[in-house]
Amino acid sequence: MKTKTADHNDLYAALYRLFEGVTPLNADCGEVCGARCCAGDEAVGMLLFPQEPTVLPVTQAGGRRYVLCSGSCLREQRPLSCRIFPLFPAADEKGHIRAVPDARGAGVCPLVRQYENVRFDPRFVRRVRKAGRLLAKDAECLAFLREITSEIGEAEHLRLLLEESIPHAIP
Repeated sequence: MKTKTADHNDLYAALYRLFEGVTPLNADCGEVCGARCCAGDEAVGMLLFPQEPTVLPVTQAGGRRYVLCSGSCLREQRPLSCRIFPLFPAADEKGHIRAVPDARGAGVCPLVRQYENVRFDPRFVRRVRKAGRLLAKDAECLAFLREITSEIGEAEHLRLLLEESIPHAIP
């Protein structure tokens, strides 16, 4: 009989395989912004999903686990948050999943700020949705998706308010 940990390890292994060879754009999106999302330091990290295994250094804050980002890593060791950025598999109250721009990353990623004008690779978008559907089968992961979806909604609302009040300040 498999343990819950083994089940989660299998889940994340499958999720990581989903994103092999697929990136947000049909080109290197790091060329758009100078790879700012991968420019980490000791104080920068990426949120880990519930029970996500990692070999990278981990810290905790606010009851959440983060992988510390040094600015370079082996791509195959990246956490799921890195693999799906700048999108997120948003879950509504009925558990329906859609891929949305992660407004929490608007300060880092121009693809988030210009989402309506960006032509994302459709395979990437479909895989973000599929990842969300796989995660949503686990109650803990579904709760996490809903929690982060709410945070993204709040961040997007704040971004739009700021954009309206200071249109020249937010590119």
